[in-house]
Amino acid sequence: MTTKNILNYLLVLALFAPAGAFAADVDQVTTIGEQRIVEGKAAQASVEKLGDEAEDIAAQYKQVINMVDGLAVYNDLLQRQVDNQVSEIAALADSIEKVSLIERQIVPLMVEMLDSLEEIIRLDVPFLAAERSERSMRLRQMLERSDVTAAEKFRRILEAYEIENEYGRTIEAYKGSLELGGVQREVDFLRVGRVALLYQTIGGEQTGAWNQTMRTWETLPPDQYKHDVQKGLRVARKQVAPDLLVLPIAAASRAVQ
Repeated sequence: MTTKNILNYLLVLALFAPAGAFAADVDQVTTIGEQRIVEGKAAQASVEKLGDEAEDIAAQYKQVINMVDGLAVYNDLLQRQVDNQVSEIAALADSIEKVSLIERQIVPLMVEMLDSLEEIIRLDVPFLAAERSERSMRLRQMLERSDVTAAEKFRRILEAYEIENEYGRTIEAYKGSLELGGVQREVDFLRVGRVALLYQTIGGEQTGAWNQTMRTWETLPPDQYKHDVQKGLRVARKQVAPDLLVLPIAAASRAVQ
């Protein structure tokens, strides 16, 4: 009941009711009115609270919807990643199977390549004999190791072939020892590609060359080759500029048909 209705009701009572009864009724009506006003305020507060709660629930619902939409996008991305990983796993499994097949085929090839390399060293001009033989021996030992991959073994063998191939395009001087006349002598070796291997004793009193056909060392006339061999040694050590050298070079043999 509003304040206006209460006042109208009190006015009617004042006109028709006795004075004592009117006072009691007014107090009762006032009390009821005040109680209803309090109840109205409580109801209004409850309605406002429910409205706020409804707004909060709506906001939470929108937030959940946004999260669901985000999770749907995220799950779709994850699914595509999983699909790609499944494809990669299948490709890797196929590659592993092919690698196993290739490895079974490449091991005999590496053994054959190493046999050929050792044969080349054995039949070649005997320069750096100890170094080249040791390299071949290390490769042979490496083939038996299980902790070295087939790819690494193949790479190392190819590297050895590259080193051997490089010998044919370079000139080199290095020190070593050689038995001359039954006496071990310190000498300077001069290698010119693979076509000539010469030596000269320290001091230059004796000069010689390797005879590939006879597979033995031969002494050279000092008046004819001493100075050119000395010059070749200096050229190989980059002590002088490259120059024309007169050296004993074996004629190329005719290939067997």
